[in-house]
Amino acid sequence: MQSGIRIENYSPQWPAEFRRIATMLKSALGPLALRIDHIGSTAVPGLAAKDRIDIQLSVAAFDQRAELAAALMPLGFHLREHISRDHVPPGFSGSEDEWHKLYFVRRGDERSCNLHVRQAGRANQRYALLCRDYLRSHAAAAAAYEQLKRRLAELHPDSIDRYVYIKDPVFDIIVAAAEEWAASENWQLPPSDC
Repeated sequence: MQSGIRIENYSPQWPAEFRRIATMLKSALGPLALRIDHIGSTAVPGLAAKDRIDIQLSVAAFDQRAELAAALMPLGFHLREHISRDHVPPGFSGSEDEWHKLYFVRRGDERSCNLHVRQAGRANQRYALLCRDYLRSHAAAAAAYEQLKRRLAELHPDSIDRYVYIKDPVFDIIVAAAEEWAASENWQLPPSDC
């Protein structure tokens, strides 16, 4: 449990902060990092968010877990063992392995961020990028999502668990619209952000 959920107005510094961290990650991880992408609310211009940069690191496989952890620790990232998969959207018929991830956090004196390590080509890798791009392209959906996040933070300011419990199903609604948009626009995974 984390106390003090605060949603802050969009900061134009967030993209630059992502780039700085991503450059360090790329240097430390070398070929282990297939992609490094800015995801989550701080990656959507104009969208209010918790002041924590979300980064998706795409890897070829999870069998390099120890190597990843060793490379990330000097940068201040710590593995959270209790988080090992993403929320599985209703109606998903594939293997739950598609939602497996490693989750690292960076707190303290360094720039706070969450690092979601996902396997390239898996459903959860695509989900994060699709939702980001959909919200970037649909200001009304982003504004409605912001309003929901602000209300959740007001109602549950001291419980990240409750905040996420409600937010995950909302993202299932967003991704349903995003899938329709992706089909109509022929959306594909964009180039890596770093």
